[in-house]
Amino acid sequence: MFKTMMAAAACATLALGAGNAAQATDISGAGATFPAPVYAKWAETYKAQTGTAVNYQAIGSGGGIKQIKAKTVEFGATDKPLKADELAAAGLFQFPTVMGGVVPVINLPGIAPGQLKLTGALLGSIYLGDIKKWNDPQIAAVNKGVKLPGTPITVVHRSDGSGTSFVYTNYLALKNASWKTKVGASDSVEWPTGIGGKGNDGVAAAVKQTEGSIGYVEYAYAKQNHMTYTKLQSAAGSFVDPTAVNFAAAASHGQWSPSQGFYLLLLDQPGANSWPITAATFILVYKQQPNAAVGSTILKFYDWAYKSGDPEAAQLDYVPLPANVKALVRKAWLDVKGPDGKPVYVSH
Repeated sequence: MFKTMMAAAACATLALGAGNAAQATDISGAGATFPAPVYAKWAETYKAQTGTAVNYQAIGSGGGIKQIKAKTVEFGATDKPLKADELAAAGLFQFPTVMGGVVPVINLPGIAPGQLKLTGALLGSIYLGDIKKWNDPQIAAVNKGVKLPGTPITVVHRSDGSGTSFVYTNYLALKNASWKTKVGASDSVEWPTGIGGKGNDGVAAAVKQTEGSIGYVEYAYAKQNHMTYTKLQSAAGSFVDPTAVNFAAAASHGQWSPSQGFYLLLLDQPGANSWPITAATFILVYKQQPNAAVGSTILKFYDWAYKSGDPEAAQLDYVPLPANVKALVRKAWLDVKGPDGKPVYVSH
């Protein structure tokens, strides 16, 4: 389903470039693969309802940040939120769209989805290459009664600059002191071991093709590809499944600040059921829009998504933003202005 949607989006992008000129209301963006399934679905529905094309290329958060800063797209998308000083330096405005979960996925024949339990500390040791086999005593200790094979572990990570990696490595650094000191947290790190895949889809494909592997993807990719996910230990000590309900439990603790560009990481949140690697995804636009009509169209599309896109987001296992957060974002949109100094869009 995802491949079909993205193929359609790619065709739309190609068609847009091939014509003599795009309609004034068509908009283009690029960036994070994390939200690509829901952005593609929203774009499909929005075009059917309004005739406006939203052309989005899933190239990774690092690419999205670079392209919006280079002004080669009209909006960027990133799972790595930019801090207020970086936003100010680049003249950018940032706002969240939906939330979801980053999920460890494995290829281990005989192990069912959710059967294997892991902790953040164990994940860090696996990604450091310190734990090399699936029947390692440290993994066995938290999986009593599970028959673990002696298969060597192949780590799969992102090969591109990735907001998903930013979220994941921040979690590893939070839970594993050795990871924090030896590798750290960023959208692009020096991976100690393993093989790379481009985008969430590339990591999912590499895990599916490699017996004994472990990777990390946004949950929609795990679900659509029928992948075997692991349980993770919550901050409260219980082992939880990656579900929209558990992502929402983590998200309920979020403290959103417009003055900080809505910067927020939802890692290891309180609560027995909170999925520990929950994350929001963000859109980047210029605060001073060179073309007011384009700026208006971008914000109008995401306002439509806030009003009408929640059911489609939920179907793809994303968590819609709470109503009070949407209200904060709509108010903050007044800071996005056109050449005349007036807000490009006012939500009604």
